Amino acid sequence: MRDCHIQVAKYQRDEVRLPNESRKDIFSKAKTNRKRLKDGLAANDDPTPIGQRTQGSYAMRTMIVNTDEDYDIDDGVYFKKEDLVGPNGGDKTSLAAREMVCDALQDKRFNDAPEVLKNCVRVYYNEGYHIDVPVYRHVVVEDPWTGEEKDHYELASSVWKKSDALAVTSWFQDFNKDNCGNASKNGDNGQFVEVVRLLKAFARSRNSWKGIISNGFVISKLVADHWVEVADRDDKALRDVAKAIRDKLAWNQAVKHPVLDENIIAHGNAKAKFLHEKLDEKLKHLDVLDNPECDHATAMSAWDKFFATDWFSGQPEPDGAKSLAQKVGPAVKRGETRYA
Repeated sequence: MRDCHIQVAKYQRDEVRLPNESRKDIFSKAKTNRKRLKDGLAANDDPTPIGQRTQGSYAMRTMIVNTDEDYDIDDGVYFKKEDLVGPNGGDKTSLAAREMVCDALQDKRFNDAPEVLKNCVRVYYNEGYHIDVPVYRHVVVEDPWTGEEKDHYELASSVWKKSDALAVTSWFQDFNKDNCGNASKNGDNGQFVEVVRLLKAFARSRNSWKGIISNGFVISKLVADHWVEVADRDDKALRDVAKAIRDKLAWNQAVKHPVLDENIIAHGNAKAKFLHEKLDEKLKHLDVLDNPECDHATAMSAWDKFFATDWFSGQPEPDGAKSLAQKVGPAVKRGETRYA
């Protein structure tokens, strides 16, 4: 396979990875929102949260540039179950808990008022950002036989359901650290995290795919399930993992949750089928990279077609690459045959 590591790594760094300045701006809004929520809860004589934590792609550092500037951050709020009491003394319903948080977040300065969604409360900002505030309760259960206490978290969805976004973040970070060898040596700059970002960018590369292709959580888990590091070759790691995901989804679309005993999505999931279809279709553009006669322009065109961009075609051939090929031919040794 023709070595395009330099270009793919630069594309990820310059065009895909969310810049630190944008991360800081998004998080500053989340911190302001946290204070608004605490103050609003206190003003309404509602329970005080036991914690607020960022989660999802922001916490896992897999957020990517969005051309529509429609960035979001998940910033969960946590309560003790015993503090969430309904009007008749029973447990507050999941809907009532979301409504409580939504009421506390109201602010006349918003052009669009916060609203209750199925799994969170959404706060909109004029810049295109939005903050999703999932509501959780901390549940402690005593074993009737041993007296041992066990705890878990539940998300206020259509009903209260077991969920632990913080554990998902820990799973992702631990996987990167424990299973990726050199890929995790730079933390969020490691190959594993970069390939996750690149495949998320692929899934968002066409506007017509929006809303009908697998989301970032599913893609992250699929990358982990099929991860194989290729040292100093982000291009080959990306292609190999994408092929493995395509082949897996061809026969089974179920994806197991990383921390709960359930599936994120079930077999037959339409969005996973669409992801398979588009991977199968667009990976064909990269077949030309296996041709020993593939030149720089042809390789760059192939990556442009894969990502639906014209960025690669503007990249110059690395200094010395052409003269080296002329001197020693296509089978240059770099620990492996150059065109494998």
